Amino acid sequence: MQNNRKVGNHYEQMAAQYLSDKGYRIFAVNYRIRQAEIDIIAYDNNCLVFVEVKYRKNTLNGHPFEAVTPAKIRKICRAALSYLQIHHLLIDETKIRFDVVGIIGTEIQHLKHAFDYVS
Repeated sequence: MQNNRKVGNHYEQMAAQYLSDKGYRIFAVNYRIRQAEIDIIAYDNNCLVFVEVKYRKNTLNGHPFEAVTPAKIRKICRAALSYLQIHHLLIDETKIRFDVVGIIGTEIQHLKHAFDYVS
């Protein structure tokens, strides 16, 4: 049996390939700061997109999108702000978006504009 991190990496790579096939330019996979992680950072046209990837074998324990809780959203936003600061991008001058990719079995669902930035 594979560990959760290895499984997560597999589905994050699958999601990155899916987005790349849709024309996104992937900049980072598994961007980490001390207390948070962003699964994928990409550009969609002129928009910087921070993507959370959630996998479920099936929906018996809920849909993957339901796993993106308010606490998780705050962590993603903190990590996104860190990324912007490190790369000298101003949040008020950079078009950003937060998406979620849910994978159920082998089916990929992409929710654009899944949530707004929260501080």
